Amino acid sequence: MTARFALNDKVRIADRDAPGHVRTPLYARGKEGRIERVLPRFLNPEREAYGVNEGGEVRLYRVRIEQAALWPDYDGPADDVLELEIYEHWLEQPDGHRDTEGR
Repeated sequence: MTARFALNDKVRIADRDAPGHVRTPLYARGKEGRIERVLPRFLNPEREAYGVNEGGEVRLYRVRIEQAALWPDYDGPADDVLELEIYEHWLEQPDGHRDTEGR
């Protein structure tokens, strides 16, 4: 299955409530970053945590976010970043950006 996003695509991590087991940290939700790496597909851990294995796999991406975008009072070097591995269903196109399918 083709990856929805590609290396260097700008993305936003969805900002939504998700009770239960999720791997998307609260502090990163709603933040924008860039795809640093496209990883393989894995069983959805949010379903697996509840013993639901329907064979559903989701793509994983490594997303690079500037530290200053995460922490408003960040006073470290301007080029400091955080890299998080985020599943595809948590990623969306930022406002005003073309869909990657239409490149």
